[in-house]
Amino acid sequence: MPSEPEPGLHRLIQVGATTDQIAIVGDPPKNLVQTVVRDDVHHENTVREHRVDDSAGDGAVTGIGSLNEKPLHAALKEWYRQEGDQVEAPLDGFVVDLVRGDLLIEIQTRGFSAMRRKFDRLLDAHTIRLVHPVAVMKWIVKLDDAGHEVSRKRSPKRGIAADVCGELVSFPSLLSHPNFELEVALVEEEEIRRPDAKKGWRRGGFVIEERRLVDVVETVAFDSPQALLGLLPDGLPDPFTTADLADGLGRSRHLGREVAYCLRVSGAVATVGRDKRGILYRLPGPGQQE
Repeated sequence: MPSEPEPGLHRLIQVGATTDQIAIVGDPPKNLVQTVVRDDVHHENTVREHRVDDSAGDGAVTGIGSLNEKPLHAALKEWYRQEGDQVEAPLDGFVVDLVRGDLLIEIQTRGFSAMRRKFDRLLDAHTIRLVHPVAVMKWIVKLDDAGHEVSRKRSPKRGIAADVCGELVSFPSLLSHPNFELEVALVEEEEIRRPDAKKGWRRGGFVIEERRLVDVVETVAFDSPQALLGLLPDGLPDPFTTADLADGLGRSRHLGREVAYCLRVSGAVATVGRDKRGILYRLPGPGQQE
């Protein structure tokens, strides 16, 4: 891996997942971002494709806009807003959620890869804080056809800060950029569901209409690859595998692979070989941690 990321797209998207590098030769189509995470046991590649709207020219202002803004995004933006902040401010052909002096704050509830053009244009000249919500408590609220609440129950699923790695796989090496900050907002939220017999067959005839913020419980900041080490559970063996990581987090092996991928590509951990369980990862020594 080069000591410094290459300019442009490949500065943001680092592809590869084991000591055997996987590379995209040449530039992919402008509106296609591919993130390849290799299964470190079975050598199967998972390719995620994200479509990005590149139809706007360089002179066009692109952004969510208040008319298309979802309630969770709008509420988080208001929660982070301070007196004097510019809201939905145009900057170099983009719309920025909040501008606080030289700090740009972007709220992204999903789809980090959609931010690549904005980061590529703005990050070298501005500090950008990317905020992503993870629901540590979720209420499932069902509505009837008239929009009236018919039930409300707490979901058994509880998110953790490490869940952000499911999105961070789009550009984990960006944490080494001095102008980039990632902040995970651990939130209590409502998931609003409405009846739709055709599209909602997997959820008992309901579809998710929107997410609403109830409260911000805590925020966790990451401003360097080393900061990702705070996601690791206590008691990991040395070296450890993605199975050890998943067990310690109490999550699926899939998330364990995503966390390990982000740690490795960002440079926070090193690989030291492989055994029948998969790739072996090792934490940096005490003198190597900052």
